[in-house]
Amino acid sequence: MSKPRIAILHYSTPPTIGGVESTIGDHARLFAAHGYPLKLITGRGETFDPQVPVQVIPTIHSRDERVEQIQRELARGKVPDAFYALAHELRGALESALADVDVLIAHNVTSLHKNLALTAALKQLTESSAAVHLIAWAHDFAWTDPVYQDEVHDGFPWDLLREKWRNTRYVVVSAARRQELAKLLNARGTEIDIVPPGLDAAAFLHLSETGKEWASRFEFFESIPLLLLPARVTRRKNIELAIEVTAELTAQGMKPKLLVMGPLGPHNPANRAYLEELYTLRARRGVEQGVLFLDEFGAVDDVTRRDLYLLSDALFFPSAREGFGIPILEAGLARLPIFCSDIPPFRESAQAYAHFFSLTDSPAEIARLIRTVLEQDRPFRLKQRVIKEYNWERIFVEKIEPLINQTKREPL
Repeated sequence: MSKPRIAILHYSTPPTIGGVESTIGDHARLFAAHGYPLKLITGRGETFDPQVPVQVIPTIHSRDERVEQIQRELARGKVPDAFYALAHELRGALESALADVDVLIAHNVTSLHKNLALTAALKQLTESSAAVHLIAWAHDFAWTDPVYQDEVHDGFPWDLLREKWRNTRYVVVSAARRQELAKLLNARGTEIDIVPPGLDAAAFLHLSETGKEWASRFEFFESIPLLLLPARVTRRKNIELAIEVTAELTAQGMKPKLLVMGPLGPHNPANRAYLEELYTLRARRGVEQGVLFLDEFGAVDDVTRRDLYLLSDALFFPSAREGFGIPILEAGLARLPIFCSDIPPFRESAQAYAHFFSLTDSPAEIARLIRTVLEQDRPFRLKQRVIKEYNWERIFVEKIEPLINQTKREPL
């Protein structure tokens, strides 16, 4: 079965900067990536992705000269003749633009007063034809925002913003907005869907191509916690303890991943034998997927090194001997919690700002320290919530795509 043809309507679209515009850009990329025929209909915008056609109708934009002139009259409570002329013109333009569309997603047009001629044109279109299924994606409400109270008035066309439209499915971005819209429209909360904005973590963090590839391939975002050990493979780095602690974290119900960032130490031929010992220990403890020696997959350059600090949940640094320990400083700049062995150089550099463990502590004790600290760490817990609940791909698959397909099937 062919996928519904989608159009997204708003006053402006990317590259215009704004919260709604950003959401539209993310939605458009997701629809395109999932193979949906798609276009944007906007008053101001341009192509920002080769897979996303953009159709510009200047009088859709809230700052178009004609629109602004009409809006000034409307703000004073007067409906000028030019309003009806523009609404008629926009209806014709929308009918033409939507001739090849199954589902129209209109952002804020049904709830905000920035172009009431557009709102009126869209209302007339939905009432006269069921060919296009309308999803009213409401971010802001003119009637409930104190900032706009002097700009809305009883009667037409302002009442369009507080009427429940026929042939329309409503979507808001939060439970609070659903409660607000339900009261405004005198509707049941169950009649309004909630689809929150999301986040593309790799894009937000500006990860390098290597960083993005590794994060996806090795499920960095699904690892809890993601521990960074930025050290060459030499015996004094005590990597065997890190492997044992990773196994204990797994046994304690977490899903850890340890990233050993450095290559073999270059000056001691015995380091190869040490690496083989670590491989054997990793296999014996059943954490082949939980302990990665990143040098096996490519050299870690400076940009990828930065990526790893941004992605990780904590620095784990169990060295038996160090002269100083530069990763302590790097973790401080990256604002990572630090779990490190209690040796004098680390006490000197980290002072009271690290979580120290004794080299005589058992791996289980060290694992409990890490788990206890992180479970009480609010930024860590929020990060996990963001990754779990606000990942764009998950939101699209679990909320947006079913909404589109249900809307397309429902008789209007």
